[in-house]
Amino acid sequence: MQMKKSGPTFWYTYDKPLIGLSPMDGVTDQPTRAIQKKYGNPDVLYTEFTNVEGMCHGATRLLKDFLYDESQRNIVAQIYGTTPEYFQQVATVVCELGFDGVDINMGCPAKNVSNSGSGAALIENPELAKKIILATKAGVQDYLNGKRASDCTDISPKIAAEVAQRAKTVPGSIHERTHIPVSVKTRVGYHQPVTTEWISFLLELEPAVIALHGRTLKQQYGGLASWEEIALAASLAKHTNTLILGNGDIATHQDALDKIATYSVDGVLIGRGSFGDPFIFTKNTPVDAPSLVKIALEHSELFEKTYKDDEKYTFMPMRKHLGWYVKGFESAKEVRIKLFQANSAADVKSIFMEYNLL
Repeated sequence: MQMKKSGPTFWYTYDKPLIGLSPMDGVTDQPTRAIQKKYGNPDVLYTEFTNVEGMCHGATRLLKDFLYDESQRNIVAQIYGTTPEYFQQVATVVCELGFDGVDINMGCPAKNVSNSGSGAALIENPELAKKIILATKAGVQDYLNGKRASDCTDISPKIAAEVAQRAKTVPGSIHERTHIPVSVKTRVGYHQPVTTEWISFLLELEPAVIALHGRTLKQQYGGLASWEEIALAASLAKHTNTLILGNGDIATHQDALDKIATYSVDGVLIGRGSFGDPFIFTKNTPVDAPSLVKIALEHSELFEKTYKDDEKYTFMPMRKHLGWYVKGFESAKEVRIKLFQANSAADVKSIFMEYNLL
């Protein structure tokens, strides 16, 4: 365990190793983050990743990914893409929206992302990665110098107007900050681990944090995460002010603590281990079924409240969460089949009552 570094941002304010919620596309939306924060209180939360090209091409729907509430601090907006000047402008947007940090995704292994040259594909394109990091830092500085979304040439007036409206709800103390950290989430390699070369390169650019998944792009989510490679990254960063967070195959709270101690990282991000179990961030004991049922229903109601007015609203994205909540229950298979057909929070409540779970 390290956590002896210092700096001007929230990342350095913890007196214990960090345990945070990893950003996951299609999972860590606003309702999920709110539930995870309320019941598990992870030290840091990330949004789903948002495409900078889409944002700069006027896709207003992407602003949905930047929804959050004050209870979720510390909250970091994650962005991805391949165009440095768009990163610069979206970083300014992120700052105006009041996020505590901006994170660059250089680790997503999905083909539609990596084939475009973004995500984990940047591991094989370090020069572009450098331009993106520097551009993102420049966008933060632009904001601190007074620039806003409405001043960004590629941000549409419609997006800029909504950003300005949301910014009015952000506490004044947030807007008065003098520094907003830029971080990177990545993997240990593309085809094979290149931890020494890749992490050393990133460290020269001085991100506040490098969150490192212990698999290569080629592995996707198969096999095992290499925590030895993560430990190597931690040793490389030891005499810098960049924090190293490990990520991959953390199944329990104790597992998180053990990995922090064994591999000398500054903290961890938990991804799939949090599915259906927000308590993983603080507790080692199994959560009882009645508690999870109540949380599942609350999550359903919050999802509905958050998105019901969207033009293309559907309850479908909520269903996978319901499946995770009831995993291991008696009659779980039958309950899950019915939950996967639910179209509203009322349906969810009815199904739970049918099986005497409420």
